[in-house]
Amino acid sequence: MNRDRSYFLLLNIGHFLDHLFTLIFATVAALALHRQWGLGYGDLLAYATPGFFALGLFALPAGWLADKWSRDGMMSVFFIGIGLTSIVTGFAQTPLQIGAGLFVIGMFAAIYHPVGLAIVTMRWRNTGMRIAANGVWGNLGVASAALITGYLIDHGGWRLAYILPGIFSIAMGFAFIWLRWDSITAERSSPNAQPQGRETIEPGAGRKLLIRVSAIVFLTTAVSSIIFQSTSFALPKIFDERLQGLVAQLSLWAEGVAEPGQSDVATTVGILAFVVFAVASMAQLVVGSMLDRFGPRTTFIGAATIQITFFALMPGLTDGLALAVAFGFMLGAFGQIPINDYMIGKMASGAARARIYGVRYVVSFSVLAVTLPLIAFVHDHWGFDTLFRLLAGAALVILVAVVTLPRRLPSPEITRAPAE
Repeated sequence: MNRDRSYFLLLNIGHFLDHLFTLIFATVAALALHRQWGLGYGDLLAYATPGFFALGLFALPAGWLADKWSRDGMMSVFFIGIGLTSIVTGFAQTPLQIGAGLFVIGMFAAIYHPVGLAIVTMRWRNTGMRIAANGVWGNLGVASAALITGYLIDHGGWRLAYILPGIFSIAMGFAFIWLRWDSITAERSSPNAQPQGRETIEPGAGRKLLIRVSAIVFLTTAVSSIIFQSTSFALPKIFDERLQGLVAQLSLWAEGVAEPGQSDVATTVGILAFVVFAVASMAQLVVGSMLDRFGPRTTFIGAATIQITFFALMPGLTDGLALAVAFGFMLGAFGQIPINDYMIGKMASGAARARIYGVRYVVSFSVLAVTLPLIAFVHDHWGFDTLFRLLAGAALVILVAVVTLPRRLPSPEITRAPAE
């Protein structure tokens, strides 16, 4: 494997780990800690909320540091920092300690999206497919969080779900440093260096259209984040409640035991969540191809329509039907993820791209943090059926917004002023 492919592989592994670390707690809270620590599911979510605020709060400074210093250097900080913090979190003894660990994990996790995506969209062609492939790796991290954590709850305890990935992340960090050492230590090296001079958008270069499209991007980013967080974080708990009959049958069949309750229920829930996440993540490859061929407007309309349909079907369903419909709405939820990143990559200037992605993820992850109390409140008062109806309404908002997108994205005209 040449160095260029190794570089892209490590960036993809980083995306995998970023989502893995931020969602380990979703399965830990749903299947382990509420029993071990005697706290309700909603109470436990309160300790995860600051971590998602950190994801949003630190995205912009991470992008700024990447543009000013080194994008590859920031990626090295990401791998090693999040790995060390995850190991420490695995030794937490109280809810407050694990909440503090999740906050610091969120700080380091905030680095990946503004920095990694800036590298992906600037270094290679076929932007849609590159973002889609990178997105699939991220979603496999979402899926593996449920699978790995569910397995380790049954075979060693939830603490290993933080410690083992932490060790792996540190190893990947040292591999990344070895591969990109010249770029990290260089004062100005492509793609990390800013151009000599400053970039400006000429008046009259479609500024109004650019502002309108940017507003749509940030609106749909916020609403899409509600959908993604609600589905990815709550799915293990949804399956724990809705697939009890199916889980019991599968667990008993796999273990060959006669009495319910003796089998590895957490592992089975984790496997089902992994399968749904993994299969649904493949939608991003289809979306990436569609973005390069048809553009974001048509692609976004399709993703929003799928979400509306399957969220509206989900209330009241259990077992096999619930699993089938979950596949449907996760296809839409995962499929929409690369679209906004694609649009920003096409419209943002190169020198400030990491900072612009930083702003995008400040919006995205701030909404993610607010969504956790929403999930807890809706679940405690009305159950998940109400949540599905709210998500169908959110997808409708996205559909109305993206219908107003132009068929072709505006591209600002860039002029180069002399360096001061």
